[in-house]
Amino acid sequence: MSDQVDTEALPVDGRRIAVLGEMLELGDEAAKAHWDVGQMAGQNGADIVVAVGGEMAKQLALGAADAGVDVAIVRDNETATDLLKKLLQPGDVVIIKGSRGGMRWQIAQALTNQEITGILS
Repeated sequence: MSDQVDTEALPVDGRRIAVLGEMLELGDEAAKAHWDVGQMAGQNGADIVVAVGGEMAKQLALGAADAGVDVAIVRDNETATDLLKKLLQPGDVVIIKGSRGGMRWQIAQALTNQEITGILS
């Protein structure tokens, strides 16, 4: 079974932008796992990767850059949202992924003019 995604089956009119947050609680394998995810984003058709967070976001970005993808590293959701508002063009598709603790859904809420929510207890 291949880790590759058939991007031809997912046609878009613009660019594919992956907003990737840090994955929490990975232990000793964290750096490699983040690098691998960035690498897979590039191998699976991402045109741009926005890595959100601290040290592990840098690993995401390094993996994506190694795969030939344009990358940006930002510290938090608000900065990611501001960057995306400047980058997005008609036809672009954005996928947002990260650990629940990073609350990356706030980025999607902001981009779609929804009320920004926190973690529900």
